Amino acid sequence: MKRFKQILAATLIVSTTHVAFVQTAQATMIGTEQVAQGAASRSGQDARNHLNDMFSRADVQARLENLGVNAADARDRVAALTDEDAARLSEQIDKAPAGGFIEVIIFIFLVLLLTDILGFTKVFPFTRSIR
Repeated sequence: MKRFKQILAATLIVSTTHVAFVQTAQATMIGTEQVAQGAASRSGQDARNHLNDMFSRADVQARLENLGVNAADARDRVAALTDEDAARLSEQIDKAPAGGFIEVIIFIFLVLLLTDILGFTKVFPFTRSIR
C-alpha cells in the first residue's frame, strides 16, 4: 500500500506540473479574400519564373537530357501552362522529397545485409553468417 501511495504521489506531481504547459487555442472567422490569397500563394508569372529557374540549372538540364527531353522544349511547355497549372506544378516541385528513392534502396540493402548476417539468406558474398 505504501508503494502504491508513492507511485500515486509521483504521478500527481508530474501531472500537476504539466498543467501549466497547456496552451489555449483561439479560432476566428477568415474572409474569402484570405482563403483565395492563401490558395494562390504564387501567382502564375512567379510560378513560371520559378519553373524556368529550375529548368535552367545544369543538373536539371542533364537529367532532362537523360530522359530524352530538350530543355528548350520544357521551357516552351512551361510557357504554355495556365496560371493555375504553373502554380500547381511549382508547388508540387517544392513539396517533392529530395533524394526520393534512395531511402528505399538503403532500407532494402540493410534488410538484406541483416538477413545475410543472421543466416536466413546468402545475397552478399562479403558477409559471414552467425550460424
